[in-house]
Amino acid sequence: MELKKTALYDLHKKFNAKFVQFAGYEMPIQYKNGIISEHNITRQKSGIFDVSHMGQLFIKGDKTLTNKLQNIFPTDLENLPTNHSKYSFLMNENGGIYDDLIITKIKDGYMIILNAACKEKDFKIIKSKLDNTFSMILREDLSLIAIQGPESKDVLEPIVPGVSNLKFMSGNEFKYQFDFIYVTRSGYTGEDGFEISINNKDALKFTELLIKNGSNLIGLGARDTLRLEAGLCLYGNDIDENTSPLEANLKWAISKNRIKENFPGSKKIQSQIIDGVKKLRVGIKPEGKIIARESTKIFDENDNQIGKITSGSFGPSVKSPIAMGYVDNTYSKENTKIFLEIRGKKVVASICKLPFYKKNHYKGEINVCLLYTSDD
Repeated sequence: MELKKTALYDLHKKFNAKFVQFAGYEMPIQYKNGIISEHNITRQKSGIFDVSHMGQLFIKGDKTLTNKLQNIFPTDLENLPTNHSKYSFLMNENGGIYDDLIITKIKDGYMIILNAACKEKDFKIIKSKLDNTFSMILREDLSLIAIQGPESKDVLEPIVPGVSNLKFMSGNEFKYQFDFIYVTRSGYTGEDGFEISINNKDALKFTELLIKNGSNLIGLGARDTLRLEAGLCLYGNDIDENTSPLEANLKWAISKNRIKENFPGSKKIQSQIIDGVKKLRVGIKPEGKIIARESTKIFDENDNQIGKITSGSFGPSVKSPIAMGYVDNTYSKENTKIFLEIRGKKVVASICKLPFYKKNHYKGEINVCLLYTSDD
């Protein structure tokens, strides 16, 4: 099957991108200066990410839509203000995660950002749970451009006046050229930043303006190290249909007033809250310089396997190897000594708090550091 290309494909080629296949798309993994350089640019200045491969689902309908969606997602949508977003899940009846996503309430319904590899499946699942009185469109005519980093506001504001007034996990419609774009103050790097939903025909010139204003194109490689340092999950690695939000240490993303209500997986969630979970996602710091990659086995001091790594890399900002994984809950306490099997040898590591790198999100007049109470 022929790989899909985003509206920025030729721009990526112009800047000498190295491409990889990802979720049916040909996507830039890095540019000529490399992943570590791109990572540091995003942390210190600003970086541009083409995330147009992700799904942009728009659901519209009458006043009953919110109640119908609350039967699908474990999120308090009734009290979500217009132009505000929440991190949430699409779950199966056993509490497993079909996908993690961002739901934004817009003036005539909801916009939901879906993971690229899951978007077609998600569409079918959601559609099967809604009747035909609601409009559901997975927009293919829109690009999604993210700009992340402490200078993002200064780069974007001259192009889209007013975006600097947005707060973390809020958004709005803005006039751009002869059309409208939708901008949210969010992202997936742990930094202040914005995501821009824009028509494909306008995406190239818009991105060129961001570059002209001093930002840099960043590939998926640095996006991965940035999100890992921020303790954020990658679907298919850190969460999937066999893990629940509680096992993934993401209970905060289930609205407190929804926990006792009915939604897919609610009975499993309720039982795990009472009885606890057998496994838990944790942060892991290996000793030395050895990197523990995905699927690395985790052992206790008696050589019993107690879990496995789901994401691992070198953290350029923290200047050390970092990893996330699942361990038997009895070993999840901070500073617990564990052993990682790497190339046939046992490497000492320890359980640590997440995130590895403090997140900086704009909540008002100052930037604040927080462990997500809602995702970007």
